[in-house]
Amino acid sequence: MTRILPIALCALLLGGIACKKEAAPEPSRFVTVGDDGQFHIGDSVYNFIGANFWYGAILGSEGRGGDRNRLMAELNLMQDIGIDNIRVLVGGDGEENIPSHVMPVLQFAPGAYNDTILDGLDFLMAELERRDMKAVLYLNNAWEWSGGYGTYLEWAGEGPTPNPSIDGYQAYMERASHFVHNERAKQMAAEHVNNIVTRTNRYTGQPYSESPALMTWEIANEPRAFASDSLTKALFKDWVLSTARQIKQLDPNHLVSTGSEGLHGCEGDLDLWAEIHNSPEIDYAIIHLWPYNWGWITAETAADSTRVAVGNAYEYIKKHADRTNKPLVLEEFGYPRDGMAYQPGTSTFGRDRFYREIFRMIDETDMVQGCNIWAWGGIVTPPHDTWQPWDPYTGDPAQEAQGLNSVFASDHSTLDLIKHFSKK
Repeated sequence: MTRILPIALCALLLGGIACKKEAAPEPSRFVTVGDDGQFHIGDSVYNFIGANFWYGAILGSEGRGGDRNRLMAELNLMQDIGIDNIRVLVGGDGEENIPSHVMPVLQFAPGAYNDTILDGLDFLMAELERRDMKAVLYLNNAWEWSGGYGTYLEWAGEGPTPNPSIDGYQAYMERASHFVHNERAKQMAAEHVNNIVTRTNRYTGQPYSESPALMTWEIANEPRAFASDSLTKALFKDWVLSTARQIKQLDPNHLVSTGSEGLHGCEGDLDLWAEIHNSPEIDYAIIHLWPYNWGWITAETAADSTRVAVGNAYEYIKKHADRTNKPLVLEEFGYPRDGMAYQPGTSTFGRDRFYREIFRMIDETDMVQGCNIWAWGGIVTPPHDTWQPWDPYTGDPAQEAQGLNSVFASDHSTLDLIKHFSKK
């Protein structure tokens, strides 16, 4: 473990990737937003069906939790079915051995990093470059499962953060609402942004700012104000946009996004969402969809209530698409397995119906330019219903039932759907 500033290390032949200094990539390899309100790579429009693969940097590491053979296999499988865009957590923050938290963490104290996870991130990004895949890297988290808001508040002196699995989500959200009010917490988060965005990849020898594998720097996973008073919402908007400006100054080559859930992530204030996403600092608009979490379906009706879920999803997407002329990405949408089952091989009838209608909606309308399923579980079989150190990660973080929202390699009908629509 080491305390670092931005680094430019070069290793000779690690993990089968030759390390060499290359010329800056051609601008045509970056994802851009055109005047037509669509994504482009060079002269071609870029639309995608992608996946949330939040644990990719951990998997790419050679420490605890790392498994580069599995990483290669997962990337191969995703490529085979047409997934070329993944959304990845840069790393967790705070102490380890906290219930329902990601381990191992990346940032274990302000500005102090677990170098094995940085190495895993570098390795992952080098592999994506080699495969011509794209990544969205998110730098913070409003929720507790990777540290984020709560950890920065602890480091700023506000005391232990309530743990939702013990103290309940209401207690956690009340504490998290302090984040945008706490200047020291925001400053530490900004220092972390600086350290990561200015990083040089030790496998390619290139700064991240020149990586053709990077599509987007994302401010946080599901950033929220966590309070509806006008002051907190104003401070929230200011923090999001000031962080976006900071990233743009450090890296003018790549896109910046928020990570927002949409209306659900802006305290029910669609105007706030629109103001943030129509600001010049933000390159495209983001929403998430959670039919079960939002009460559109129940555990008993998940398999046969897709009509309700799809109808609500259409209305949710449309109300956001109508408020911006920028590309709109549905970057998280999850649907439980039938009967709330967890294990690979259990029925995904309801999920497949929901996915099919979402993909069709994207294919047949111009409302959404890309989407990322939540989430990629891949080739593993979870050994426990709840994550235990050091079980292999699935798409479900440690605070969730392992396999509930994961798409596994054995979910052949789901993979066939993804392949069919991604090839279109």
